[in-house]
Amino acid sequence: MTNQLPDHAPDSAPLYSPARVRALLAAHGLKPTKSLGQNFLIDGNILRAIAEAGGAAPGENVLEIGPGLGVLTREVASRGARVTALEKDERLRPVLAETLAGLDVQVIWGDALDFDYAALPAGTRVIANLPYYITGLLLTRFMQAPGVVSATVLVQKEVAQRLVAQPGQDNYGFLSAVAALYGSVKHVRDVPKGAFFPAPDVTSSVVRLDFDRTRPQPDPAFVSFVDNALRYRRKTLRNNLRMMGHSGEAIDAALSDLGLRPDVRAEDVPLSGLRAVAAALGVVR
Repeated sequence: MTNQLPDHAPDSAPLYSPARVRALLAAHGLKPTKSLGQNFLIDGNILRAIAEAGGAAPGENVLEIGPGLGVLTREVASRGARVTALEKDERLRPVLAETLAGLDVQVIWGDALDFDYAALPAGTRVIANLPYYITGLLLTRFMQAPGVVSATVLVQKEVAQRLVAQPGQDNYGFLSAVAALYGSVKHVRDVPKGAFFPAPDVTSSVVRLDFDRTRPQPDPAFVSFVDNALRYRRKTLRNNLRMMGHSGEAIDAALSDLGLRPDVRAEDVPLSGLRAVAAALGVVR
């Protein structure tokens, strides 16, 4: 096997160019693995927009999940950020050794779900094209990591819509609520399928989550309460609370005291209202 790129994709070609990406894969005998969510960015404008929105700058500590061929990694590191990249696919060792040579990047090989996010230094910013199949799990890890101040990530557009949704909107659910518990979410831009190789089946979006570390850590009992309250969207809040083991009389009294309709749905109740219900039922103080 040789690492020499074919003549039609010289080393001077941008790393994100489709020809360079194809040449790198061919030179190392690789094919994108769907089970690992490998869809490589091939749009320079998108790369620059993600790095800019994510706050990549000299001296910043940045965590990337799934660097792949190092396309986004190189863009972020070239702006002076210190990058730690988590990569599961060991086949990419020689590729990243080639594409990230000379840059301030530490690649940690292993499963991102096994990484200790609590050990990240304060002020860490996540900038990543997240594997779609573990997006929700990873976002939760970022939220709970005290050192992570923001996460600017590429996700499925459907996930982005859920993240930015407000109570009463169609896409509002647990992911919307838990993101609001930890901070705020901003939609940066949508990304067409053609910005990736291979093209995914869905449209993507870039979102930025900012975590307010001055707030007390959300009460796990309340987070669990919100999760259960929002789990079955077509059911009323009363029915969902009944499924949690609360008595109908206690629920009716709580809803009445708080001025909520008996048939109200959890997705129509703001977090402050859900917290009041949880307190009335003795779940939180």
